[in-house]
Amino acid sequence: MSMKHWIAGVSAATVVVSASVGYAEEVTLERLLAAGTEAEAGNWLMVHKTFDSNRYSTLNDINASNVADLRLIMAAPLGGTEPAGFGVGSMEATPLVNDGFIYVSDPWGTPYKFDLSSGTAARPVWICDTGIDKDPSRGILLASRGLALSGTNVITVLNDGRVVACDDETGDVVWDVQAATEPGEGFTNSAQVIGDKIIIGQSYGDWATRGWIAALDAENGEELWRFYTVPEPGQPGSETWLCEEAGNPDCWKTGGGAAWVAGSFDPETNTLYWGTGNPVPMYDPEYRPGDNLFTNSSVALDADTGELLWHFQYTPGDYMDYDEVGIQLLMDTQINGEDRKVLAHFGRNGIFYTLDRSNGAYINSTTYVSNLNWTEGIDPKTGLPLEYNPDASLQTYAIGAIDRAGATATTCPNIQGGTNFFPTAYNPELGIAYAVGIEGCSDLSVRTVDPADVRAGEIFTGGAGVGSGPLTGAINAVDLASSDVVATHSTTYPMYSGVLATPDLVWTAHLDGTIGAYDAVTLEEKWSMNVGTAFQAPPITFTAGGKQYVAIVGGGVGVAGFGYEELQNIQPANMLWVFGLD
Repeated sequence: MSMKHWIAGVSAATVVVSASVGYAEEVTLERLLAAGTEAEAGNWLMVHKTFDSNRYSTLNDINASNVADLRLIMAAPLGGTEPAGFGVGSMEATPLVNDGFIYVSDPWGTPYKFDLSSGTAARPVWICDTGIDKDPSRGILLASRGLALSGTNVITVLNDGRVVACDDETGDVVWDVQAATEPGEGFTNSAQVIGDKIIIGQSYGDWATRGWIAALDAENGEELWRFYTVPEPGQPGSETWLCEEAGNPDCWKTGGGAAWVAGSFDPETNTLYWGTGNPVPMYDPEYRPGDNLFTNSSVALDADTGELLWHFQYTPGDYMDYDEVGIQLLMDTQINGEDRKVLAHFGRNGIFYTLDRSNGAYINSTTYVSNLNWTEGIDPKTGLPLEYNPDASLQTYAIGAIDRAGATATTCPNIQGGTNFFPTAYNPELGIAYAVGIEGCSDLSVRTVDPADVRAGEIFTGGAGVGSGPLTGAINAVDLASSDVVATHSTTYPMYSGVLATPDLVWTAHLDGTIGAYDAVTLEEKWSMNVGTAFQAPPITFTAGGKQYVAIVGGGVGVAGFGYEELQNIQPANMLWVFGLD
C-alpha cells in the first residue's frame, strides 16, 4: 500500500473535514496574474508570491505593533529523512497556500498537502507518491525548493530528472515525464507556471552537465522548447568557449551554467528572466578558457519560443564559484528621477545590481557584503568588473589568478555568496530590497583533471574552495532608487533562509532554529522564537479562516555546521511550522 493511500485510510476524519470546506479553487493564469492583488492576498500561489518575484505580501494583521504576541499555532512532521539515519538533503522549499490548503515538498521533491481550515491543526490530506528512488548519492546537496500549482495539478520536479503532476484533490499522479535524460541531470528548483506552460531548469551543472531551461505543456508534460545556457559550437555565445585553445574541444559539453532557482516573468512583454550558474569546472578556468556565456548571467527569454532576448553576465570567466542563479527581482520604479522598468539582483559575488529589464543594460550597483576583495569595483559604463579584459582568454581579477602551476588565492565573499539560492524580496511601498547571506571568505586552489577522466553525473570542481576563517551572516536592506545599503543586521551564523516582506516587517529564519521578524526600515528585531529545526527555507504569509499566519519549513542537514558544534548536533527532523496571533 502506498503512503498516499495509507494516509487516506487512517485519516478518514481529515478527508471528511476537507470535503466539508471544499477543495481549493483551480489555479488559472488569471489567478496567478492577480497574485499580488487584494483578491489573492490571502493565498501564496507560486514560490515567489508573484510573477515579479518580490515576495511581498500586503497582509498586515500581523504587524510591528503586535508581532511580539505571535505564537506557534500549528505544526506537522514531514518525511524526507530517508534512507533511515542518513539525514539526507536540506529543507529549502517555499510552501504554497491555496484557499486554506498548504502544499510543501521534502528534499526528495515529494509533495504534501495539509488542510489548515481548523485554525488549530495542520491536517494531512495526501502525500503524492512519485516513486522516487531515494538514492543518497547526491548527499547534502539534495534539495527541493518547492512546488507549483497548475490548474488542478500540483507540479514537482525531481532530482532524477522527472517532472510529475499530482492531482490536487486526490494526490494521484496525473502524468510523469522524464524531462532530463542525460547522465547527471536533474532538478532541485521549483517549476514556474505560465498559463499552459511549465518552465523548468536543469539544476545539476556542477555534475559535469550542460545547463538548460525548458517549457513543458501543462496538460501532459510534453516539451515545447529548450534553451541551452551553454551554446554548442556555431551558436551565438559559443565563441566565448575557447575549448580548442585548451586542447579540449568538448569542454562546452560539461560546461555547467545550471538554472536551479525559479525565474520571474513579465506578462506585459511575455518575457522570462532566469539566473544561471557557474561554468564547470568552477575552479579551473584553464579547462574552459573564455568568458563562458551564458553562465553567471541573467537571461531574458521569450516565453513562447525560448528565444534569447538579452543577457547580462556578471563575472565573465568566473573561477570563484560565483554563479548567479538567485532571484531576478522585477519592479517599476524611479531611478535618478526617471521611470525605469528594472531587474534587480543580489549577486552571489557580493554586489547588488540594477539592470534595465527591457534590454539588460546596466544601471548601477553597490557592494552589500562587509568584505569584498575579488574586484576593485564595477565599471559604471558596462557593469563589468574593472579588471575584466575582453581580449584575455583567462581573466585575472583583483585576488589574482589561481592556476595549474600552483597559484592560490583567497576570495571574499565566501564561495557561497553574498546571497545564494536564498530568496530575496522587495517592498514596493518603501522602495527597499532585502537579502540574507553569508559573511566570510574562501581559499581557492586548482586540481588539474584530464578530460578523459571527466564523467557526466560526477561532481566536477577542478579544485577546491574552502572556508577561510569563521563564517557569519547578515540581513541587508538596499534602497533601490539610490542603490545604497540603508540597514544591515549582523547574525551569529550564516543565513540560508531567505526573506519575506510585509508592509512594516521583514521575516527570515536562522540555522539554529530561530525565526524572526525585523523592522522593515531599520532591521531591528521585533520578535523571534526558537523551535529547534535548522532553517534553510524562506517564510511565507497567508490567511485561513479569516486569520493571517506565517509559515515555514525547517529541518534537514544540508550544508549547515560550519564548525559550530551546536549546529552540527541539530537533528534532521523535517517540520512544517505555522505561527499566528491569538
